[in-house]
Amino acid sequence: MESIPINDLAIYLDIATEAAGAGGAVLQSYWGKLAEVEEKGRSGDLVTAADRAAETAVLSVLQRHFPHHSILAEESGWQQQSQRQEFLWAVDPLDGTTNFAHQYPFYSVSIGLLFQGQPVVGVVFDPLHQDLFRAAQGMGATCNRQPIQVSHTETLERSLLVTGFAYDRRETVDNNYAEFCHLTHRCQGVRRGGSASMDLAYVAWGRLDGYWERGLSPWDIAAGVVLVREAGGLVTAYDGNAVDVFAGRLLATNGWIHAALSQALTHCTTQVLLGESVPTPGQSTD
Repeated sequence: MESIPINDLAIYLDIATEAAGAGGAVLQSYWGKLAEVEEKGRSGDLVTAADRAAETAVLSVLQRHFPHHSILAEESGWQQQSQRQEFLWAVDPLDGTTNFAHQYPFYSVSIGLLFQGQPVVGVVFDPLHQDLFRAAQGMGATCNRQPIQVSHTETLERSLLVTGFAYDRRETVDNNYAEFCHLTHRCQGVRRGGSASMDLAYVAWGRLDGYWERGLSPWDIAAGVVLVREAGGLVTAYDGNAVDVFAGRLLATNGWIHAALSQALTHCTTQVLLGESVPTPGQSTD
């Protein structure tokens, strides 16, 4: 992959920050005031007026500054594919819609920039708590302009993990339930935040030690991938290979527990797909 000049990255980061702020302001204007919540065809996959209005605000900023960049947004899909197709903005205007609809205070605006398919800029903004996470390749990661780094938890047994469950969990055996149960027995706890971008931001911030999930979209994770990497963490596919933000599966950790968590996930997923039961640690397999 070609490199982007650091000055250009700084510009992209600042514009992404502006766009996230615009989207966050819209979300706050809707907080606790939703009149209607819709489903997008699959049970549990919600959309609200807040999602749509926040996306309009975010895209207005990005399109004004970068009319020749491609954009992929959750609610409106591909906005433009033009001369500069090596640049792709992945936008989730409200990551955590179900939380938002229930006034559960864990959601964000997520804006990531991919260059030649690789995430290079990420902004995740939690407007309720006013936590602004920013990162760009080679520039480090910050929360509210202060440097952040991943945790130093060295073992899976001492770690606090987070995961999530895709909207198709009722329709497939590959639904992350086995992985969740197995790892609950192997660490200090597994949380379910309900916002992939916030989960990744918290790994970058050192509040969580690792995160995994399947059924993801680029707009869920593009920004968070940059945050974790620039905070000193590691992001891969489940099996440790290079991550593809379009593949739907992701493993992100502080690096220390990465190999152990990768091994556990690969083992569980393989057994589930083969139709075999997954024993909990200490359980006899005779």
